[in-house]
Amino acid sequence: MPVFDFRFTVDAPVDVVSAFHFEPGILKTLTPPLMIMQVHRFEPLADESINDFTMWMGPVPIRWKAMHSSVSTSGFTDTQVAGPMKFWTHTHSFAADGENSTEVHEYIEYEHAGGLRGLRSRLLFSRIGLLALFTMRKVITRREVRRRMARATAQF
Repeated sequence: MPVFDFRFTVDAPVDVVSAFHFEPGILKTLTPPLMIMQVHRFEPLADESINDFTMWMGPVPIRWKAMHSSVSTSGFTDTQVAGPMKFWTHTHSFAADGENSTEVHEYIEYEHAGGLRGLRSRLLFSRIGLLALFTMRKVITRREVRRRMARATAQF
């Protein structure tokens, strides 16, 4: 089974990075600029919470439904329960990498379906596609966490 393993650091304490990922609307925040995210159902992050959304990758709609598990301040897992892949489980982990630095670890085990469904997922969720998506999420995470920390500091 293919694996996608991606790590990056954010210049912020782990509790700040974790809290960022628990924000309502985070899915739209983390969506790259050229992709449109239509959220149908988004429950607060908790064990067995559901996200149901459509990602528009250009003119192509990708409907996705995921269930969360192992939710804690150090991370969570989302597993596709309906969508383009035959199998998809994505674990997000947050670990301190110093006093004011956090390592974000994105670990995905996945399998493409067969037939036309699999062809579409292979094109949209190839290794290079995943690398592009998560590189953008890295940039967005760093930028948005920095903005939130600056606003919090300015309030005091």
